[in-house]
Amino acid sequence: MILVTGGTGLVGAHLLYHLVKNDEKIRAVYRSEDKINAVKKVFSYYSDDETLITKIEWFKADITEVPAMIPAFIGIKKVYHCAAFISFNPKDYREMRKVNIHGTAIIVNLSIDAKIDKLCFVGSIASVGDSLKGNLITEENEWNKEADNSGYSITKFGAEMEVWRASQENVDVVIVNPGIILGSGFFNAGSGKLFSQVYNGFKYYTEGVTGFVGVKDVVKAMILSMNSDVKNERFILVSENKTYKEVLFAIADGFGKKRPSKKIKPWQTAILWRFASFVSKITGVAPLLSKYSAKSAHEVSKYSSEKFEKTFNYQFEKVEDVIREVCKNYT
Repeated sequence: MILVTGGTGLVGAHLLYHLVKNDEKIRAVYRSEDKINAVKKVFSYYSDDETLITKIEWFKADITEVPAMIPAFIGIKKVYHCAAFISFNPKDYREMRKVNIHGTAIIVNLSIDAKIDKLCFVGSIASVGDSLKGNLITEENEWNKEADNSGYSITKFGAEMEVWRASQENVDVVIVNPGIILGSGFFNAGSGKLFSQVYNGFKYYTEGVTGFVGVKDVVKAMILSMNSDVKNERFILVSENKTYKEVLFAIADGFGKKRPSKKIKPWQTAILWRFASFVSKITGVAPLLSKYSAKSAHEVSKYSSEKFEKTFNYQFEKVEDVIREVCKNYT
């Protein structure tokens, strides 16, 4: 049987559909019943068969609580660890450490105890090192702990270290490091906000560059690597390196909406994130912009997926095609 954590998130929900479609026996960890409705919505993008989701064994638990998670590992041979806390708000750092590092440590420890065959961990390009001399960033780039890293980056790197520990305890592991994941569903969180904001008339753009990838490619890559003999490797998953401007324009075109027309410069975001932080301290409401989200909006970071493409003879879907499909599914 396969265990999936974070099954009610973007990657996890799409992963569950592909596993169900392959007739796998699945146990999925969830925290609240309303989250399962989001998974049903994702399934509806693929199929009208409402019985598919009933093939999943739902297991209610918090991954940061050991006693609750122990029964989840009974009869498990493979684990897809997708659960994570994503935030660039400094106030969320403690919670990110709890979920991303402590939670992963628990998954690793229970995987070792259960003697599972293989563990797949969903990392992030946030835990991959920066570019050297302008070259494409690969799996060989080392994460620099001395750099001004975001709390999210720190905790995802810490989580990877826990996963590598599993590889030293006779558990085969594979780590995927996706770029910004674009996919249908969850339009009010994470990268889904790119679509909801543009749909609602968002006017601003920056020309920072980063890697983007479709969620279908991410889950296909996870399943391919888990079902292969490849072990103790990590793979960057990026379809294309795009500017935020290009992506936002493509989303606007997909919706038939007006393209964002106002370019935001680094000095402007520097002022905005400080103002947002000040307002947040007064109101207690999470800031709309943080130091690190402002910084990433202007950075130029280009990634290479050559290792994965060559290992599995794989071709990623074009970002424009992904965006068109997501816009079509937008509700």
